[in-house]
Amino acid sequence: MAQAIQKITLNAGRDIPFNKLVLSQQNVRKTNAGISIEELAEDIAHRGLLTSLNVRAEVDGDGNETGIYRIPAGGRRYRALELLVNQKKLSKTAAIPCIVSKGDALEVEDSLAENVSRVDLHPLDEFRAIMTLREQGLDEEEIAVRFHMSVATVKQRLRLASVSPRLLEFYANDEMKLGQVMAFSITNDHVRQEQVWDTISRSHNQDAYYIRRMLTETAVRASDRRAVYVGIDVYEAAGGLVMRDLFEQDNGGWLQDPALLEQLVLEKLTAEAETLKAHEGWKWVEAAFDFPYGHTSGLRRFYGERVEYSEEELARHDALKAEYDKLDAEYAEAESYSEETEARLEELGNALDALNDRPYVFDREDVARGGAFISLGADGEPRLERGFVRPEDEPVAEPQTGVDDYGDGDVQGETETGPTSANRGISVNGKPVGIEEPEEDDGKVRPLSDRVIEDLTAARTVALRNALANDPVMAFIAALHVAVLKIFYRYGADSCLEITLQHTAFSQTQGLGDTIWAKEIEQRQESWGYDLPGNADEVWNYLIALDQDSRMALFAHCVSLSVNTTVQGWNRRTKETAHAMQLAHSLGFGMVAAGWTPTVDNYLGRVTKAHILQAVREAKGEQSTQLIDHLKKPDMAREAARLLEGSGWLPEVLRLPVDRIPAEAGLDAVLEDAVVEDDTTQAADFDLPAFLTVDEEAEGAATDSIDGEHLQAAE
Repeated sequence: MAQAIQKITLNAGRDIPFNKLVLSQQNVRKTNAGISIEELAEDIAHRGLLTSLNVRAEVDGDGNETGIYRIPAGGRRYRALELLVNQKKLSKTAAIPCIVSKGDALEVEDSLAENVSRVDLHPLDEFRAIMTLREQGLDEEEIAVRFHMSVATVKQRLRLASVSPRLLEFYANDEMKLGQVMAFSITNDHVRQEQVWDTISRSHNQDAYYIRRMLTETAVRASDRRAVYVGIDVYEAAGGLVMRDLFEQDNGGWLQDPALLEQLVLEKLTAEAETLKAHEGWKWVEAAFDFPYGHTSGLRRFYGERVEYSEEELARHDALKAEYDKLDAEYAEAESYSEETEARLEELGNALDALNDRPYVFDREDVARGGAFISLGADGEPRLERGFVRPEDEPVAEPQTGVDDYGDGDVQGETETGPTSANRGISVNGKPVGIEEPEEDDGKVRPLSDRVIEDLTAARTVALRNALANDPVMAFIAALHVAVLKIFYRYGADSCLEITLQHTAFSQTQGLGDTIWAKEIEQRQESWGYDLPGNADEVWNYLIALDQDSRMALFAHCVSLSVNTTVQGWNRRTKETAHAMQLAHSLGFGMVAAGWTPTVDNYLGRVTKAHILQAVREAKGEQSTQLIDHLKKPDMAREAARLLEGSGWLPEVLRLPVDRIPAEAGLDAVLEDAVVEDDTTQAADFDLPAFLTVDEEAEGAATDSIDGEHLQAAE
């Protein structure tokens, strides 16, 4: 016969008056955790006691029950009930649901079993339960109050419950981490969520930040200059959607419709351009997100003049300046910090800045033929560039009549094709040089011949050269004069110095105008442009009156704009690059210190995967390349940019003598440094990058071939 299965008997449930219950000293929970006793009491008052207390009857020395029951499991519930009794919200004799344990088990065993056997609610179940409450009519605030959460926490739980059901199932089966679910919650697009998961599930990189990056790669950050310029409210009013991340700092979220955003930006920029043209009277105003670097090349620039102080403004300025100087001097001698004095100094400084920041006024005739550019600055504010004249809008020069430097008669202006074109309008005794006239018998003197004039002026040239050589300061000013005319005055007066200075623009290089270097150059150009006289003929006297330090700064600015180390496919500029190495060495210049870092836009997104891997290998070692070698190129470029950040790595073409690759970055090789021993070092002392080296024999053979062709043609 089969043995009968012994049936178990469950502990009985009873309602026991509260005043018959006491805490057992055998409760294993000694450390407070979770919600407070006060919050638990509020919850019991709201919905009642959901879980019975576990109790054992107390017995005396003879084994008889005393009528008191000890609580080995449920101590926090008891304390919450006790608080309600003390608050007069619960009677001392109120019946409390209890499970009365019997048997040989110890009280401490009851307590341990209840706490160890309990399984916490899975977070996903919590998310779904909160979602159900929301669907049944409770709002976020009410849910937060009932479950003692913050409203932000409730919103986070609701957002997590909106992730794709397929991904939540992965999370329920422990195939996905909570951080990953949180990352997916920034968008409600289930299809996109699943696409990203399918991609990263085959990748080594499944971090939450990478998920966020992939989900937002086609979106625009709310901190983007376009979004700042238009405004999130305007974008949303036009039907645009914004993704928000409730779990991480998102700086306003991501705008999901870049096309709509750019349309709004263009509309606003165009409207501002029309307003600028109408209100200020410009002949033309061009608007764009960005203009290429050097977009003003070929245009004459003119600058306005600041509005003069009125008598009242001048008096106010002097009073503010006097008070500021006096207070600043007294505070400098004070021994203690004064918040009141600091505030007053700041107030006075702001008032002085407001007075000094007066608008520029342009000549009306210049404005009528000139124009302006309006684009979008990096801070989301419109960037205005005023005062440019196109060549076709330049006024036609009128023929001039006046006294020439070499005679005392009138000289009529003639065209370049006329008889004075060879001698640049020189005349003697009122007669243009170069016009042959028959001998006269009336006593008039014939003009000097061209050869005589050439010889005389050649002598003057040599003598002037010698004089200038003995006056270094004036020689410097003369060279500076040439540079200023070239940089600042498109149609300026000529100089007698045969010095040329080229200024090449690089409009084909995207993003160049946004670099800190281009912005600093532009600021210097603007500053000097407003200081220099409007008429090119007045520049010489301006430079003579300028102090030496200012002359040096202006000279450095002008000469710097003639630097060109650009390498092009048709012009390798090998010797120029060697000189650039020398110049960089003397300046202590390097691209790392200058702030250049490899990004997707400037390098990594424009080269092959092999180049990307080579860069990471050189900067971080072979192990780092294995993290990205399986990725598609766009993802590889983005991850490589992150890995190379702060490494000091440079492409070979940008490596200069002072650019050393830091050993701590784990590089396999160190660049050879080009050493300049003294001022006589030749360009050949520098090791140029391989792509700039030239096969001299091949170059010579090519030259011989060309020369031979010329000789045959001559024969």
